[in-house]
Amino acid sequence: MSATLDAPSPSKPRIVLGFDFGLRYIGVAVGQEVTHSANPLTTLKAHEGNPDWNQITQLIRQWNPDLLIVGLPLNMDQSEQFLTKAARRFGHRLHGRYGLAVEWVDERLSTVEARERLNIKSSASGRRQGIDQMAAQCILQTWLTEQQTIRH
Repeated sequence: MSATLDAPSPSKPRIVLGFDFGLRYIGVAVGQEVTHSANPLTTLKAHEGNPDWNQITQLIRQWNPDLLIVGLPLNMDQSEQFLTKAARRFGHRLHGRYGLAVEWVDERLSTVEARERLNIKSSASGRRQGIDQMAAQCILQTWLTEQQTIRH
């Protein structure tokens, strides 16, 4: 289930950027509603959850998204944790800086799914091979699939 911060009317197919927020790395994926597909894009370094905003600005300018999706790391019982609050804060900062609508998507097990897709065992090697951007793809694909289900 996703929550929305100023979502626009979905009258035309949109380009969407998805984020897998972390304190050290933020994975980014891009997707669009025409084919309901998402692709891993990049992994940004962060310092205690603070990204290089210039890099995000470059991505916003390059892809001109209509909407931003941020993964919400919930506990298995759906309760929130420290990282959940940090991800929400990141989403609010994205909205404030770029004026784009932000939606949050439950990202439980997205990193596990990304590791399985990449056949990665350890976190360190996973970082080098793009696990964060793959997790962002999983988060964004979840949102795109939800939208397809809602529209049909």
